Amino acid sequence: MAVYTHLGAEDLAQLIAHYDVGRLLSFKGIAEGVSNSNWLLETTQGRFILTMYERRIETDDLPFFLGLLDHLSAANCPVPRTIHDCDGAAYRMVDGKAVALIEFLPGLSPSTPTEAQARSVGAALGQMHRAAQDYPNTRNSTLEPQDTLEILDQCGTDALAGIDPALPDILPIGARIVADWPEHLPGSIIHSDLFPDNVLMLGDEVTGMIDFYFAATGAMAYDLAVTHAAWCFDDTGEACDPALGAALIAGYESLRPLSDEERAALPLLAQGACLRFIASRAQDWLETPEDALVRRKDPMDFLRRLEFYRANGQSAFA
Repeated sequence: MAVYTHLGAEDLAQLIAHYDVGRLLSFKGIAEGVSNSNWLLETTQGRFILTMYERRIETDDLPFFLGLLDHLSAANCPVPRTIHDCDGAAYRMVDGKAVALIEFLPGLSPSTPTEAQARSVGAALGQMHRAAQDYPNTRNSTLEPQDTLEILDQCGTDALAGIDPALPDILPIGARIVADWPEHLPGSIIHSDLFPDNVLMLGDEVTGMIDFYFAATGAMAYDLAVTHAAWCFDDTGEACDPALGAALIAGYESLRPLSDEERAALPLLAQGACLRFIASRAQDWLETPEDALVRRKDPMDFLRRLEFYRANGQSAFA
């Protein structure tokens, strides 16, 4: 989440008038994240999240994303539902940009996850994968390893080296990941971005999984590998906590056991996940405007994770 576009009180009040959610009382911008502009709104009927789609999201994809929230919420997954406007539309246009109103869910994102929290997140992810298997819509991912390697190529060796002299080393590593990428693993709709800041918790209970705007049809084991890379390391990517990883996978398998093929693929899937975040962080580092209310994230944090998965292989998931 972030704030790229600034809307005033009059703009937001006029927008909210198209929804049956009461009168706007207050609002504030949400600064975390890198892709969209977001506001927390309080009305006479409660709290809501307003999102304006700024980057990486095509308007044509919004029916998939917003319909997925409604589908998962109806299946009792901890996911916010879309608030439709008085005409039944899931999103509206403001100054040429799409905006959507989303249910606010209680909870806090853990900054230092515990084993119990990791287990709960694994279980919630397994529940989501099962519930999404009968979602009637599909979406091809635009962030497959080949796509993310192309992003890094487009950044250029010199620009990558300007972020960190070691960062260009990812290019030949990425080429090997692309060449060895597994096909035909069991699939569903996957979140593919389930970082701790995209999970809300009250104690050890998952109250919300949010920010589904990278969701796509894909391998469920890849989604688990993304979550492992996001939850089981310190902020720098230098230290992995095996107890967190074991709890995450145990929670997931309590709802959906992995096949032998999926388990064997986890080390490479995790490397592909790291490649993706290296690419997106490098691109954001180079392209984020200086005046944006956004904190740039270091791609080297995920290069260190990738090297961990390369060095440890299957034992990284033991």
